[in-house]
This record gives sequence, structure tokens and C-alpha cells, in this order.
Amino acid sequence: MGQLDLRRLRLLRELRDRGTVTAVAGALHMTSSAVSQQLALLSKDVGTPLLEPHGRRVRLTDAAQLLLRHADVLFAQLEQAQTELDAYVTGAAATVRVDCFATAVPALAVPAMRDLAVAEPRLTLRLQEMDTEPAMDRLVRDDTDLVVGLDGDVRVDDPRFERRPLLIDPLDVALPAVHPLAGSEVTLADLAGEAWILPPGGLCRTIALEACAAAGFTPREAHTADHYDAVFALVRAGLGVALVPRMCVLRHDPEIVVRALRAEQPRRQVVLYARRAGDRAPHLRSVVRAFVVAAASFSSAT
Repeated sequence: MGQLDLRRLRLLRELRDRGTVTAVAGALHMTSSAVSQQLALLSKDVGTPLLEPHGRRVRLTDAAQLLLRHADVLFAQLEQAQTELDAYVTGAAATVRVDCFATAVPALAVPAMRDLAVAEPRLTLRLQEMDTEPAMDRLVRDDTDLVVGLDGDVRVDDPRFERRPLLIDPLDVALPAVHPLAGSEVTLADLAGEAWILPPGGLCRTIALEACAAAGFTPREAHTADHYDAVFALVRAGLGVALVPRMCVLRHDPEIVVRALRAEQPRRQVVLYARRAGDRAPHLRSVVRAFVVAAASFSSAT
């Protein structure tokens, strides 16, 4: 076997992750022929075919899968070396990039950033609001360092990532304050005949539909809204009821009543993802700790 070219090995990993040569070429701003040529040279380097025809596409051979198992370990070690070197060179004066889904920004990211500004004044945190799935793509490409996301939006068994649970975020029912049931404990079954406000898609919609089905009914979808400001406006106007993550209910609103559902409580898991070995750098550990503390404070307060 000849000497392995790490750039070609990265292309093979991209092909595994993206599925087609065309997708790899588009993601890396290369031509498909250039990608194919580099992969052919990698096969020559290792002395055995790494790709085989599969219809109009190609697929990885068993030899390629074996090589990639070792490649994942190799790149994790290289990344660990890079992060430790960065920490050595920069000390605490580092920049950490965090992608965070929208409702976790005020509930978790802002408190964590405030604490870090005091505890680690030389540390810069760059926050980008981002849904979990595209944020994980950015984590793979090293376009971000940490992702605060929702379990269920992505695969959590990927060996490239460390997964740290932060908190359980219950979904409560939001009712207009003038609703006949606003003053009492409610169950989902009590609301079977109501007009419902549901997200147009995504994890929270799935959770809401599954919870209603478990309670014995299909919700009558009167309105769809993707942002909770819009959801609360519709509830406030008496136009329906909704399941809302507790993380969204940050202040009292006299025109809305939010009720927990007790035993049948729907919930979602908030997690923090990092590339494996990447969160061992001191500056990343500081940010992870800040988010863990913010999550614990939020959980105890609610």
C-alpha cells in the first residue's frame, strides 16, 4: 500500500456521508470528474478498489468501509491535536462558534454568554441561530464548534459526535385566559374538540400529533404557525389552543394561561453536540460548562 493522501481520504468520507459523487462535488466546489479522479487515485494508493458500480451510481466496497473505520479514528486524533495546540497557543483568548436553535437562544445561550463574559472575558462566543439538522451539517464541515439542538431532529448514534444531554423541555398547553378550562387542571382529552394551532412541520409537530393520538383524538388543525410569537398571538386572540415548549414561556402574559399536563406530559430533549475530541480543548470545555449551568438554572426555575 502506498502513502495515504489525507485529502483523498476526506473525499471518501464525504462520499460516505453525502451518498453521491455529484453531492460531494457540489459541497466542496469541485467538478464531479475531479472527485472521481481523486478517489481513483486513492484506490490505487491502497491497492484495492474502493468503489463499485451500483446502478447509475457507485457504492463503497467492503475495503472502503474498513478504511473509513480507521479514518474516523485518525481524523478524530488529528482534530484533538489541533484543538489542544490551539488551546496551547491561544490560551483563553479563543473564539468558540455555537449554533443554537431559536427557542434555546433566550433560555440557554444568553445566560451562558452572560456568565462567560464575567468568568472568561478573553473568550469570544459567536452565536448563530440555526435549526438542528443544518447545524449538524456545519459541525461536520468544521463551520461551527458546538451545536445546541433537539434530540430527534438528527441521528444521535454518529461516532463522530459527543452528545451531552442538557435538559428535558416539557410541552405545556397554552389557552386563552378567557377559556372555560383556563382556571383548572386540564388533560389533552379535555381539549379534543378545540381548534388547534400546530407547527407546519418538525419535531414539535410530531410530538403534538403523537400526544393527541395517545389521548384518543386527532387535533382539528385550525392554524399553522412556525414561530411562537405567532402561536401566542393566535392563542391570545382566542383562535385556538397549542402545545408550546416551556422554554418559550419566558414571561407572564395576562391574556394567556399555560397549563402543565402532568402524567401525560409531552417533552423534548435538548442536547449539546461537539465533534468527538473537540470538546477537550479548555476553551470549549468552558463553554460547555456554561451551557450545562444555564440548563440546570432553567430547569430549576421552571
